[in-house]
Amino acid sequence: MKLLALDTSTDTLSIAVQHGDAVLAHTSAGGALASSTLIPAIEALMQQAGLHYAQLDAIAFGLGPGSFTGLRTACAVVQGLAFGANVPVLPVDTLMIVAEEARFLAQEQGLDSTRVLGALDARMSEVYVNHYEFSSTPRSIYAGEMLKKPQNMLLEHLQMPTLLAGNIRPTLDAQLPPEAAAVPYLNALPTATALLRLAPALIAAGGLTDAEHALPLYIRDKVAQTTAERMATALSHPVASA
Repeated sequence: MKLLALDTSTDTLSIAVQHGDAVLAHTSAGGALASSTLIPAIEALMQQAGLHYAQLDAIAFGLGPGSFTGLRTACAVVQGLAFGANVPVLPVDTLMIVAEEARFLAQEQGLDSTRVLGALDARMSEVYVNHYEFSSTPRSIYAGEMLKKPQNMLLEHLQMPTLLAGNIRPTLDAQLPPEAAAVPYLNALPTATALLRLAPALIAAGGLTDAEHALPLYIRDKVAQTTAERMATALSHPVASA
């Protein structure tokens, strides 16, 4: 397959292009920089791969949850490229991408990764979290609220995950529940290469859609704390805020 994949949901910008068996990848600083660096980086990678946009079978991207600015940037770029080249898009849950990256890393380390709890720091002393199972195909095994307080992130998961993955430690260690210490943890971000690994199964399951549906997944509307809320958090969690 010929695929372009990208994720800008965190402070890291990740892009990858697959052309047959060859995969080219690019990683750089994201966040506020993504809006100015994403398109030039995509152009360079596509040129390296010897591909034109119209030759792509699809453009895969992380739709969220994640950084509001990053998600808007990704969706705007994906829509523009997909409309211009008349190719479909593949929106993928960012936490599933985290879980897939962790599954891949876990295999290299001989760790069990049957059930992965993907967790990203949502700032404001909260986490984005969801539970995934990797058997024949990846699937979410929890469809509840994705936004949690760190101390509550394991409460609604009836089966303990075999692996905890994401970017929440050590930043949120002081706020995690005690049982989290018993679950192996891998630092993992949503990468474009993980997106490429997920793409065949998701495409086969009917995940492709039109460019107009390249929309961000926002879990909450509030993006910043008031001064009083920041002070209250600092007083409640002096270790985490140090």
